[in-house]
Amino acid sequence: MRTFLSFVSLFLLAFHISTAQIITAEPAFPTESDSVYIYFDAIQGNQGLKDFTGDVYAHTGVITDKSSSSSDWKYVKTSWGENTPDTKLQRISDNKYLLKIKPSIRQYYGVASGEKILKLAFVFRSADASKEGKTEAGGDIFYDVYEATLSISINSPANSQEIYKTGDSLKISVASAYADSMQIYLNNTILYHGNDSSYETYYHITQQGNYLLKAIAYAANESVSDSASFYVMGSGTQTAELPAGMHKGINITGDSTVTFVLWAPYKNYVFLLGDFNNWQLSDQALMKRDNDGATYWLTVSGLDPNKEYVYQYFVDGEIYIADPYTEKVSDPWNDKYIPTSTYPNLIAYPEGKARGIASTFKINIDNYNWQITDFKAPDYSNLRIYELLVRDFTTGGDFNGVLEKLDYLQELGINAIEFMPVSEFEGNDSWGYNPSFYFALDKAYGTKNAYKKLIDECHKRGIAVIQDVVFNHSYSQSPLVQLYFDGGKINGLNPWYNIESPNTAYSWGYDFNHESSATREFVDSALQYWLTEYRIDGYRFDFTKGFTNKSGDGWAYDASRIAILSHYNNTIKNTNPKAYTILEHLADNSEEKVLADSGMLLWGNMNYNYLEAGMGWFDNNKSDFSWVSYKKRGMNKPAVVGYFESHDEERLMYKVMQWGNGYLSGNLDRALPRAELDAVFLLMVPGPKMIWQFGELGYDYSIDENGRVGRKPIRWDYYDNASRKRVYQVYSTLNKLRNSYSVFNSDSFAINFSGRTKSIHLYSDTFNVVVVGNFDITEQTINPDFPATGTWYEYFTGDTLQVNDTQVLLTLQGSEYRIYTNTKLEQPEIVADVEQLEEISVELYPNPAQSMLTLSAEKISSNSIKITDLAGRRAFVTVRYGWNKAEINITKLKPGIYILNFSLQGRTIS
Repeated sequence: MRTFLSFVSLFLLAFHISTAQIITAEPAFPTESDSVYIYFDAIQGNQGLKDFTGDVYAHTGVITDKSSSSSDWKYVKTSWGENTPDTKLQRISDNKYLLKIKPSIRQYYGVASGEKILKLAFVFRSADASKEGKTEAGGDIFYDVYEATLSISINSPANSQEIYKTGDSLKISVASAYADSMQIYLNNTILYHGNDSSYETYYHITQQGNYLLKAIAYAANESVSDSASFYVMGSGTQTAELPAGMHKGINITGDSTVTFVLWAPYKNYVFLLGDFNNWQLSDQALMKRDNDGATYWLTVSGLDPNKEYVYQYFVDGEIYIADPYTEKVSDPWNDKYIPTSTYPNLIAYPEGKARGIASTFKINIDNYNWQITDFKAPDYSNLRIYELLVRDFTTGGDFNGVLEKLDYLQELGINAIEFMPVSEFEGNDSWGYNPSFYFALDKAYGTKNAYKKLIDECHKRGIAVIQDVVFNHSYSQSPLVQLYFDGGKINGLNPWYNIESPNTAYSWGYDFNHESSATREFVDSALQYWLTEYRIDGYRFDFTKGFTNKSGDGWAYDASRIAILSHYNNTIKNTNPKAYTILEHLADNSEEKVLADSGMLLWGNMNYNYLEAGMGWFDNNKSDFSWVSYKKRGMNKPAVVGYFESHDEERLMYKVMQWGNGYLSGNLDRALPRAELDAVFLLMVPGPKMIWQFGELGYDYSIDENGRVGRKPIRWDYYDNASRKRVYQVYSTLNKLRNSYSVFNSDSFAINFSGRTKSIHLYSDTFNVVVVGNFDITEQTINPDFPATGTWYEYFTGDTLQVNDTQVLLTLQGSEYRIYTNTKLEQPEIVADVEQLEEISVELYPNPAQSMLTLSAEKISSNSIKITDLAGRRAFVTVRYGWNKAEINITKLKPGIYILNFSLQGRTIS
């Protein structure tokens, strides 16, 4: 039976906001042999299915003692998106659903005998899986499975801090199992003592303050307990003017004093909770509200200046968020996996106190002593940018690892590094384009001072640092999203985001509204922060095509978008006049010309064309990469950051090895010169250029290796391979040429990039350069069109060419390139020959052959044999591999001459 106190009130006032349970179970303490009813409340959690009217299904499994972690699902009932009758929920009423697990938990999931079931696991979803019901933080929902032992649980109020007001009616609900009796106390005053297995009542609240509800179950000589706390507010939020000089976020105002500022329009109240007040709700933790009605602030005194504190904002009794302006987060899910070598002495997350991601601060920070205080960044027109992903660049995958490779990058001759996003993103393993905090460095890469030291060391070497930033979108961990978020969607009160992205063709996460002054102010602050705090030298903006509220795919000319980007560029230039603003815009050239003329740089993606040329294909002139030249695009400034590889594009060597023309395919030693050839015709074109990491070593793994954003093999051993090292040396030589001679950055040049042979002409008063290359795989002639007769010098070989006729024709072998200058330059040191194979016996017999061919070679690689005709077309044969030999069935081949390729000792032989 259920007992009710005499002062029952059967209504709850509107002010009462609860964080009630997402699911409840009947029985409340289910064992693996029980049939269980699971009740799902779609109003709770992330509200992804709130007010949904379609069918709802459970994606469900269990956590057992065989699970590898507390989130490792076993015995999952269906594949994601699969709909079955026994996983369909019964609609009880609006937003209330029932799932029946019967005849028992073990039988329903089919759990093997002897395997202990610890938890039930759920994600609720619509039939098409487009909507999900999960926890408030977007996680999986779990419910304990109990053994047949003494248990007690407080179901209401929830076992978390709830906020009420005097006059509210508090629902108290307690259930026990295998108990002889139970006692229930509220602030040490007994509410119930009896032998019922459940208890429910409504308590009328008359006084403000903190309350603790405690329930104890007894059986024989043992007892168990559960507790829940809640807070009753007093007079509410006090209005007080924000002290002068305060900015959003943390303001250190004294040796032991900090003022916290949160801008949260349309909210009713905010509590500041942290280590400094033991995470307790109180009137002293209630933030004041400025006269603007939207800015909440509170000054906390008596702090230890040498202690790091963790804190959160608790908004309207519903939302726990970290400070949007925090410079460091404390993450309950991911911090534990960061090694101490990357981030030593990482502060522990306050388990059981904070909820979700929290913020940290320290008054006396460990300042970095900058060594380079007068760095002069390279002129934008001569930028040679090296784009890298910290995660995939070194084995350690952190700033310390990159620091160890700076000598390698300096020798490569680059003068700028572009780091893929390093601000706090979701998880530890990412490309970084899923941002959550815009002022915090992602701890998976290291500490603030580790990044500052890396930047300082770059500056010592004359290398600028460019940071990739993502202001097109955020994801659900962002506090700016969470503050105004209903049913898995941005709500109409959010001052920073569009409810839906106007760009239906390209859309990720939650779309920033750059027409909003709140968004522009936030982005301005972030841009100023990194330029001043870390002394970086500029930004690469991700997907600026999306910085608009005009509907469509973002391709067409957009004056409002130009105005927005010009505003951000002005913010950057006002902070550091020499800083770079690079846009991944990729919109109509008419708009990019305007942006270029206003001082911004544009990513110039020529991946498709350079790779077509690199593979040796010339259909429909697809191998013409003239658009890499800013002049061809009609720009007045060298504003095109040309590249043929980036984090977003397929790798040249992978394409050549897979689909190269004729003998290029599958033959590394013949494919690698194509990397040199493409590099010559990229880096010798005046204007800024970009290299993707390891392109200088002929990196030949696909962008989709381990999934597009998955980790890629880190192959520093490639540098020890003579053929690959030669590619590196060619890149290095080209970069150093550009750094040493102004003609390579002259605005007086001409290109001819159509056809199988291509050329570049560079001019100055006394120094002229002619670059020629044969992108075919067969010998070709080319007219270099020398600008003058006389003596010309080939840079790589040192050969002298006496030109008596400027229209003289030259013969170039397939993949051959030459750089001629009319001034003798010092010949570069470049590996001339690749490493030789060790002496080994290789036999191919009979030759000629009619039906069967045998290849005998020690350590031949399985599945490596490929046969092509003289035109490079693949001839399909069947091969049976044996011990140090292979038998090839050629009965289906037409008579003729064929080329056989195979791998031996890691090298390709023809």
